Amino acid sequence: MDSAQRPPLIPMRPMKLPMKVSLVAALALWLVLVALNQPLHTSAAPQGIVSLQLAGTAEQTHAILRSWRDGNLAMARLSLWLDFVFIVVYLAALLQLTRHFTRDRPGIRERMVARWVRALFVIAGISDVAENIVLLNNFNPPSDSLSLTATILALVKFTGLILGMAGLVVIRASRRRPLTHSH
Repeated sequence: MDSAQRPPLIPMRPMKLPMKVSLVAALALWLVLVALNQPLHTSAAPQGIVSLQLAGTAEQTHAILRSWRDGNLAMARLSLWLDFVFIVVYLAALLQLTRHFTRDRPGIRERMVARWVRALFVIAGISDVAENIVLLNNFNPPSDSLSLTATILALVKFTGLILGMAGLVVIRASRRRPLTHSH
């Protein structure tokens, strides 16, 4: 019986320089955003800026903003502005990672999954941009409609990123060649 060898989880070909740069830049920006988010953790916002993203009402948003009055409001705004740069960098990194993971996957199914993965990442990035714009416009005074819109956009973003990552796992787990059957 001849068994087909499974491809490695990570492609054996080396990453190209632009992909390495975008991954390192994404990691560096993420670390900066995590550091900016630390002072934003309060009893009203236990997850910092993520609590603001998911505050579905003006009342919740107002409580979070009041808890940041001691100078952390500027930190929250800076975090949202820096997130615009992070979006571009993480989107570039994820799209390049998708291409890298499909380099040794010539199958039609893998290419179709890769198209869906790329679309999910782009949708997540667009949702993230729109969410930041809504959040920046919801500081003074917060409104129910903007708070709910930001929450919906955040959920679309998180869903797109999670499903896109799951798609990358599916692409890497798929076989390069079908199993051969011995007769």
